Amino acid sequence: MGLGSTGRPAVQGLTRPARQATHGRMSEHFPRIEPLGEAALLLRFAPTLDDRANRACVAFRAGLEAEPITGVVETASSLGSVLVRYEGDPEALEAALTDRLNARDWSQIVPPARRLWRIPCSYGGDDGPQLEEAAAMAGLSQADAIAALSSARVRVLALGFVPGMPYTGILPPEWDLPRQTGLTPKVPEGALVTAVRQLVLFGTEAPTGWRQVGRTLFGCFNPSRDRPIALTPGDEVIFPAVSMSELRDAAAADPDRHGGATVEVLP
Repeated sequence: MGLGSTGRPAVQGLTRPARQATHGRMSEHFPRIEPLGEAALLLRFAPTLDDRANRACVAFRAGLEAEPITGVVETASSLGSVLVRYEGDPEALEAALTDRLNARDWSQIVPPARRLWRIPCSYGGDDGPQLEEAAAMAGLSQADAIAALSSARVRVLALGFVPGMPYTGILPPEWDLPRQTGLTPKVPEGALVTAVRQLVLFGTEAPTGWRQVGRTLFGCFNPSRDRPIALTPGDEVIFPAVSMSELRDAAAADPDRHGGATVEVLP
């Protein structure tokens, strides 16, 4: 689920113990800094999906981009960690990152320039062939499931798998659905799928173990746009329900391939 969701073995010479931050601690052992490969560090905020930890990831990564630390050449956030690729002395960078982590409780920092997207979605039927199954697993009727999903205001937790593809959440506990034991051979670009208290908007046609509950015509990535990657971690999203015909009409009138979505800047 995006960069940094699983750690790779540290290479020789980068096997020192992880350094722990103290301010805004998520648990006894987090956040912590771990070596990753030859020229990267992984700042882990939690071992599992956690709302507070994800907020800290998004805010800390935004802070690094706004006020870079010497030696940092690239950053990326995932559901529970931040990848930092560097050049130069890893010990000095690790110390500077620890100081930055300890400077504040990052879970309480609101990233700048957040936006609220309303992305039309057609639920059920051919556009959401597994809605009935997902609703039953959540203990809801199809109508109640559509009402719940279409009114949920979720955050972009991370981008991953393909450029611009958002993992959003966190949904209420009844949507803590496991993934399928097998794969759906193919879902289309724009498919809205659900599992483990998340809604994921597919950025490309692909197989998946998640259940497709709806369909948008939102283009997550379009190199011809001023902003090729539409969504940013920290953005908020609502997927209001529309009919199949309304969805197609709205998308046809949208030259930016946002599928008829509207967007506003949040304070």
